[in-house]
Amino acid sequence: MKRNRSYLFAVAVLLTMLSTGCGSRPKLLDQRISLWRKDRIPYGTFYAYENLRYIFPRAIITENNSSPADYRYFVNTDYSSQSNTTKHRKGYIIIAPRVIPDQREINALMNFVGEGNQVFISAFHIGDSLLSSLKIKMAGDSGFFASEKLGVSVYSPITGDSMSFTYPGLALDNGIDSLDTTYTTVLGRDRSGHPNFVRFSYKGGGNLFLHFAPMALTNFFLLHQDNKAYYDNVFSYLPSGLEEVKWDDYFRYPRNSNFSAFQFILNSRPLRWAFWLVLLLFGIVYLFESKRRQRMIPAIGSLRNSSLDFVKTIGRLYYQRKDHGDLASKMSAQFLDHVRSKYNIPTSLMNEAFIDRVSYKSGYHREGVADLVTWIRMFQDGYTPRDEELLDFNQKIEAFYKQA
Repeated sequence: MKRNRSYLFAVAVLLTMLSTGCGSRPKLLDQRISLWRKDRIPYGTFYAYENLRYIFPRAIITENNSSPADYRYFVNTDYSSQSNTTKHRKGYIIIAPRVIPDQREINALMNFVGEGNQVFISAFHIGDSLLSSLKIKMAGDSGFFASEKLGVSVYSPITGDSMSFTYPGLALDNGIDSLDTTYTTVLGRDRSGHPNFVRFSYKGGGNLFLHFAPMALTNFFLLHQDNKAYYDNVFSYLPSGLEEVKWDDYFRYPRNSNFSAFQFILNSRPLRWAFWLVLLLFGIVYLFESKRRQRMIPAIGSLRNSSLDFVKTIGRLYYQRKDHGDLASKMSAQFLDHVRSKYNIPTSLMNEAFIDRVSYKSGYHREGVADLVTWIRMFQDGYTPRDEELLDFNQKIEAFYKQA
């Protein structure tokens, strides 16, 4: 009984420890960066989207999934004849990781601003074509900075004082390295002092806002301490009397069916430089390679050693004259000269040692060499061969020349 109680007590202690450990485990933070208006996760933009109704109380707030170049919202045809004071004012808000509009979309956005409307763009990376047209050079070539702590500041629209804000979450932002102060107004800076929130104003009352710290518009940042004041001050630069405000969903998920690889290359500064450099290299190669080349010089073979041909020709003449003895002597002398010059073997003594050396160096079988030596000795002693014997001797020499 006591033993059972001990077991039960041990099990109870173990379960208590496990329950305590499980209860004290910290909840992991969702690290996904969606910037999606419906996401309530830390790095969604649900709070920013839902609070637009308080920043723009008179506006109808809707969403857009179409390209600005193909969307009638960006054309003020119904109000083009009205004055600037009575014109229907519109706003367009883009918050996305990357905003890379093509030239048609840039023209549509700029025309929209030129008609007195407002465009607000917040992204880690904005296309080089748009930045170049606005004479902006970014401090980070990679598109954004990643640091341990996000720090941003914004100038108050009322007092002009700088107000700083931070939070303990992910820090992904970028800053402007150089800009044209004639047309650009700095409204906010990053923790390094680089401008990260600027405005371009146009005569008709329209404004283009570029913001390079979209993490400062996420749920986590805005709900941390008093960071909501950052959101209020940033969007307070847009006129509060807007009657329509569109929240962009197109650049977050581009659905451009007329995708152009060439336009994509030209919209990226590194790809654009690489493209023009490749074209330049091809042009240089074409200029040099297009010149008239010199005709190929035909290959000339090496001169043939015609001494054997000459001997054969002379031999035919001697054979026709029926001077077999003289012809056999000359054929023998030619053979011995060939052995001396090619194998460096003396021919003064044609004994057994001579036969062995010729067979060894030439690779010709010994019986064939010995047969040739026998015939040569006979011709040197004055023997005159018959036609058949002379032809047989010539064949044996030709066989030696071919195989040795």
